[in-house]
Amino acid sequence: MKVSARHKARELALQGVYSWQMSKNQIDQVELALATSNDMHKVDMAYFQAMLRGVAKNASRLDDIIKPYLGRLPEELDAIEKAVLRIATFELTERMDVPYRVIINEAIELAKAFGAEESHKFINGALDKAVKTLRKDERD
Repeated sequence: MKVSARHKARELALQGVYSWQMSKNQIDQVELALATSNDMHKVDMAYFQAMLRGVAKNASRLDDIIKPYLGRLPEELDAIEKAVLRIATFELTERMDVPYRVIINEAIELAKAFGAEESHKFINGALDKAVKTLRKDERD
């Protein structure tokens, strides 16, 4: 299966958000490190940059938005889970051009690839609850 440029952008954004969360480095330094150490030819660069910068700029607001749907405190989240949820919440609130089903599916795939064994189920449950409010006009 051919991996889309947006999927690659999400994977790199996840790595960037995770690195930023752990290192507390400036987001532009994290972005530069990722861009210079990866093949960016097949990455949707504009999407990658928008997600990475958007999550870093709005992290506390994104945490506040997703918090009611978690069933636990954001501080209790694994760093990968937190990064995946921040990216997905950013997309759900800022990227109305992307269907919520695509966002949830991509978040699940990221959690399966990079998260703990069962984290994709937690991510799916939280986002499924969140879209009922965040994308209520788009729901069936």
